[in-house]
Amino acid sequence: MRVSFPYGEKTIEAEICCEVLASKRMPVIENLDQNILDSLENPINSPPLTKLVKKANRVLIIIPDITRACPTRILLKRVISIIEECPDSEITILIATGLHRPVTDPEKEKLVGKEVSKRYQVLNHEAKNAEDLIDLQRKTSFGTPIEVNRHVMSSDLVIAIGLIEPHFFAGYSGGRKALLPGVASADAIFNNHGYRMIGHQLSRCGILDGNPIHQDMLEFMKSTKLDFIVNVTLDKNKRVSGLFSGNPIDAHLAGVRELDNYVRIPFREEADIVITTNGGYPLDRDIYQAVKGMDIAAQVVRNNGVIIMVSECRDGLGGHEDFLRIVEGTSTPEEILERIRALEPVFDQWEAQVLARVLSRARVIVVTENISPKILENFQLMHAKSLEEALEIAYNIVGRDAKTISIPEGPYIIPVKCKM
Repeated sequence: MRVSFPYGEKTIEAEICCEVLASKRMPVIENLDQNILDSLENPINSPPLTKLVKKANRVLIIIPDITRACPTRILLKRVISIIEECPDSEITILIATGLHRPVTDPEKEKLVGKEVSKRYQVLNHEAKNAEDLIDLQRKTSFGTPIEVNRHVMSSDLVIAIGLIEPHFFAGYSGGRKALLPGVASADAIFNNHGYRMIGHQLSRCGILDGNPIHQDMLEFMKSTKLDFIVNVTLDKNKRVSGLFSGNPIDAHLAGVRELDNYVRIPFREEADIVITTNGGYPLDRDIYQAVKGMDIAAQVVRNNGVIIMVSECRDGLGGHEDFLRIVEGTSTPEEILERIRALEPVFDQWEAQVLARVLSRARVIVVTENISPKILENFQLMHAKSLEEALEIAYNIVGRDAKTISIPEGPYIIPVKCKM
């Protein structure tokens, strides 16, 4: 069969004998503009945004950074249009960068639109900047310090725009993640993403109940301030399929339940070769993010099998030099884990830890034109210039009669093994 794999803003096609795991067809919201307004006026377990705004002089809107496929610009436009009906309201827009690199001025304009970027303050969160933070002198039950961007606590109304999708250790993105890691301190993020937390057996894609990372994020949110969320789900073509506005917990869970109907995909048995992606641009823009697609494939590949990761990686490391430093010079997954334990806390350790988990399961070949074989070798990854070349390498490892599974959407689905 002919299978298409997203690669940047293009696709790579190949004729492959394989089983394909793909999300079910999702509904698409056609009149998006009106539906956003309807969602804001009829939110889940919350007063309408129009009512909340009337009591707020200072309004903070938290938005995702450039690595997310969230339709931020159109959502932001509608939220601002409602706030502007109250002329006394002062609007600040805060980009939830977490520990990612800052968003540049040209990227800000692309993210929020030219008019909004000129009219309002659009700030990058700086997790390491003490002047940007407020310490509430408390900790969660998981030991995470309640340290958050100062604008959160000084605002009368805090709104978060976001995307609900499967997340490889928080269960799902969206909701509470806007605060932790989005606009939390570096120390708070280090603890939430710590070795012990990432290593927990329930810190996995598609799991919320008992997931310590998710529970910690909820505690952090309840100890700070998040009044209203505007979250969306997307179909495989990145079109909005669902709108979930209102109470940060209830609206988020409503989105998760709806998403599960389409992205939990059954499979019968593991494969020798799993071909996956990061769902194309913007999530496949660097090797750091590509670990998400690898981790999904690791749930489907047989022990000692091969994962082929199709990822453009136009930004190379994407500013994650610490990720490279953690793994550089290691030769086994165990060495990566030992180095993390010795260095903790260190930037990007969570990504290196998940990578080590993947590598302990399978060999990984990355199909990209933008990262050299030498750099990938430092990550204990193999390089291929094309999918055909990657398949030849894989066949040499596991044989030409190998069972193959393709996951074109990568981390946007949740594979579920059927009971035999």
